[in-house]
Amino acid sequence: MELLNDMALFVEVVKSRSFRGAAETLGMPNSTLSRRISILEKAIGLRLLHRTTRRLELTEAGQLYFDRCRRIVDEARLAHEQLGEMLAQPTGLLRVSLPVDFANTYLAPLIAEFAESYPGISFEFDLTPRRVDLVSEPFDVAIRMGDQPDSHLIARRLALLPRFLYASPGYLERKGEPGHPTDLATHECLRMVGPETSVLMLHHANQTEAIAIAGRFRLNSIGLIRRLATLGLGIAVLAEDIAAEDVSEGRLRKVLPEWQAAPIPVYAVTETRLLPAKTQRFIEFLQECLRRR
Repeated sequence: MELLNDMALFVEVVKSRSFRGAAETLGMPNSTLSRRISILEKAIGLRLLHRTTRRLELTEAGQLYFDRCRRIVDEARLAHEQLGEMLAQPTGLLRVSLPVDFANTYLAPLIAEFAESYPGISFEFDLTPRRVDLVSEPFDVAIRMGDQPDSHLIARRLALLPRFLYASPGYLERKGEPGHPTDLATHECLRMVGPETSVLMLHHANQTEAIAIAGRFRLNSIGLIRRLATLGLGIAVLAEDIAAEDVSEGRLRKVLPEWQAAPIPVYAVTETRLLPAKTQRFIEFLQECLRRR
């Protein structure tokens, strides 16, 4: 990298026909510039410039080196300018890993809006439940829900989704409506797979209740939990936005509405902080949309 920088300095000196003029253009001390060119000549093993008090002249080796370096420096400048254009209007293929249920029920309209805003971007989405390997697989970003384990990956929090209890009107008619969190111990609760799902923590103002819950159904799919709740098979903990459509159409009703489960964080996870414009814009767009809602 230092060699490339010195090549660019040499090209500017030749174009300016003086160290002083080149130093002013580059915004660096004349003495520093002269020293860098001397180091370059020593590294090459040939003198590139004849220095006199009145003018600079290229040696034969210097002329050859200048002709080659000028093309290299021009190509580098062009590449930099083209990347700037990509930042202004990102293009290319964006590969994203998404949570199945969250993508289907919530992200789909946001993705449509983003695609309309950036017609130069094409998309490849992976909605399998597995956690993709961002190091060995060609994904630009993974959207993940829940707390993320410590790792070398970069996790940017997009939002915290409020979560409440929901059940179908039919279930509540048959089983009765809980009046207090402790009543949930006698209800059928739809739970995620995992040992920590046997105890439900609910919060209201400064109060916290830990309730041992049970039920016939344990699943690894929020989408199926939501569907079973609409069919009257139990009470479910769902993110408010994911349940919104079913609530508005009368398939679900909020239970114990003053009590909340812990909100669930949503993260954009990448391998590095140095992101191409297409990935950066996608993350920023989701972050803004999720925060607004």
